[in-house]
Amino acid sequence: MAHERTASVFFFAPFVSSTMAVEPDWIDYNGHLNMAYYHVLFDRAVDEAFGIVGLGPDYVVERQASYFAAEVHVRYRRELTRDDRVRVTLQLIDFDEKRLHFYSEIRHAQDGWVAASSENMSLHVDATTRRVSSFPDDIMANLAVMKASHARLPRPDDLGRVMSIPCRGRGQNGPVALTAGTRH
Repeated sequence: MAHERTASVFFFAPFVSSTMAVEPDWIDYNGHLNMAYYHVLFDRAVDEAFGIVGLGPDYVVERQASYFAAEVHVRYRRELTRDDRVRVTLQLIDFDEKRLHFYSEIRHAQDGWVAASSENMSLHVDATTRRVSSFPDDIMANLAVMKASHARLPRPDDLGRVMSIPCRGRGQNGPVALTAGTRH
């Protein structure tokens, strides 16, 4: 097909976005970046990263397909404030014919500390039917090259985290029996 793209020979591992600034209007009444704008920064970097494999804005127009977020787990680790500059790293963890599983971190551009992490599952969608569909073969090939490059990276510590409130009355080895006279 004329619009198929061949895989790039090289992918950065991890992918590193262009530098982005925290915009003044994004600061909330607590004096730091509002949580919604962490997602904007992640989303801009995702567009950059997957644009390399052929899933950019042209893909939607030319192929009438895209990829949609299905699940996102964000961990806010450190405040960002007005005029901070950041870069986002992205690691493709896995993919199949219809899904992308990837992990990203927003990092302070100058000092390198992690402000937030995001684990994502996205689905490939036929834009005309709005239903999940398979990636074309050329995109699968490009994703395979990206994954092979990223497979050399260590597994992120935040990957697969479960959110919960620890149970009271549990010790390190499971439930603690409470008896008369036990203080808790």
